[in-house]
Amino acid sequence: MQGSTLEDSQLSVNYHQETVEHGHHGHPDHRLFGVVLFLVAESSIFLGLFAAFLFYRTMLPVWPPAGTPELELTLPTINTIILVSSSFVMHIGQKAIKQNNNAGLQLWFGITALMGIIFLCGQGYEYYHAEFGLTTNVFTSAFYALTGFHGLHVTFGLVLILSVLWRSRQKDHYSSQSHFGVEAAELYWHFVDVVWIILFLLVYILR
Repeated sequence: MQGSTLEDSQLSVNYHQETVEHGHHGHPDHRLFGVVLFLVAESSIFLGLFAAFLFYRTMLPVWPPAGTPELELTLPTINTIILVSSSFVMHIGQKAIKQNNNAGLQLWFGITALMGIIFLCGQGYEYYHAEFGLTTNVFTSAFYALTGFHGLHVTFGLVLILSVLWRSRQKDHYSSQSHFGVEAAELYWHFVDVVWIILFLLVYILR
């Protein structure tokens, strides 16, 4: 009788651990909900920046202000294709770990990280060759504020991806049953991509 009680207690402990670690048995993973709330907060910051940009555009008689050099479109367009494509690449890695394919996760997340680095290098190249500075006029100030703040988010996203890659070196750290870090990194990266699409349209296309 006592042995049965001990077994029942052990099963209860195991059940509780699985629920906490994996969010199974019908209970939502509140950690992922926390990530969503964080992204909502970040979205409000970008919305404020976009609103300010549109306000200046509406209030000034000429936009961009007279004398502002034309923005180069070729490199930002290539950068956009790279960043948007990286979301699809990353999703393949997330699907791989759901099939317990750790090597696939490492491969596709590694490619995603490389694409993110290329994006940042492209942005740095654009800054270096820009024919205007941060304080040239209100448009250029908004340009650097928007693209720079987004670049900071891309950098943080890269840190998340590299953290996933580092932790995936440990056997069975991620699996089909435990992959919160992978999902959180992917969700954040998708957010970064969506913000860039809006930014690209506002700053580069709808001038």
